[in-house]
Amino acid sequence: MNLIVRPLTPSAFHRLTPDLVLGLVEKVLDIRCTNLCRPLASYINRVYELEGENGEGLVVKFYRPGRWSRAALEDEHEFLLELASREIPVVAPLVLQGNGSLGEHEGMYFTVFPKCGGRSLDEYNEEQWLEIGRLLGRTHAVGAGRIPEGRITMTPDKSTRQQADYLLAGKFLPADLARQFAELTKTLIAEISPLFASTEMIRIHGDCHFSNLIYRPGESFYLIDFDDMALGPPVQDFWMLLPGYREDTFAEIDLFLEGYETFRDFDRRSLRLIEPLRAMRFIHYMAWCAYQVAEEGLSRVAPDFGTREYWQLELRDLAEQLERIKAAIEPQGNGL
Repeated sequence: MNLIVRPLTPSAFHRLTPDLVLGLVEKVLDIRCTNLCRPLASYINRVYELEGENGEGLVVKFYRPGRWSRAALEDEHEFLLELASREIPVVAPLVLQGNGSLGEHEGMYFTVFPKCGGRSLDEYNEEQWLEIGRLLGRTHAVGAGRIPEGRITMTPDKSTRQQADYLLAGKFLPADLARQFAELTKTLIAEISPLFASTEMIRIHGDCHFSNLIYRPGESFYLIDFDDMALGPPVQDFWMLLPGYREDTFAEIDLFLEGYETFRDFDRRSLRLIEPLRAMRFIHYMAWCAYQVAEEGLSRVAPDFGTREYWQLELRDLAEQLERIKAAIEPQGNGL
């Protein structure tokens, strides 16, 4: 029962062709490209690998219309360019003709990046945990410098509430399970919102898992894909890298924080947000799948999205996570 909550409106985004892609990039960079136009995997945007006549590898990203405002995209680019100017290893967008980094064609925004190869690691050794800590400490030192104007605030009463409301308004759930979902998310938000009350909120990557952290041997780790950049708690940018629950990963947390605090203090009290953030991630993922269904008619990452079995499993997992949060023992003082 995948439901379309609004009709698809054909746009330039849905009519991209190699000729159009190459023509736009050649125009905004004032270069000539070879005929290479290779689609790359992306669940939301349209991304292509190109090549300049000089052999330079390029990646062009066309942002899905309606997902981000221009201000939100400019927030992302400003953050990336600021990080790159501090020699922090990120892949920043190229400056286009006209001195901006954001192109536009028939209401569709796009940007061009230099190609940056690397590979993701699904586990890290001790030195790599220290290195990742240093990388994110430097990133957050820059992130704390200003407040983004167009980005979501990652708190239960804002981002999670919006995502839950989207799922309910779109009627993605069967009616009886929708009532259960509404009650469960209401309870969750009320339970965890006070934990965020005094938490520092800065510009963060927002989606820092192992696939968005690429390793380049002989260089360093690079942070990539800032699509979900947000104003949020610093702890959001490392809990998804941990190989297990907090109580099972004290060694990794210690190493990470040792590297992180080389460049920036970390409030250890915010470690109590890890399990609430995990619950928020559950809802974020449901809304992400729902957005794909609303736009494309299906979710490529969750083919069974919308079935009764799908929602029963998601609701069970969310209820179990809520119980885990309620049962959690509060950390003492400023320790782990």
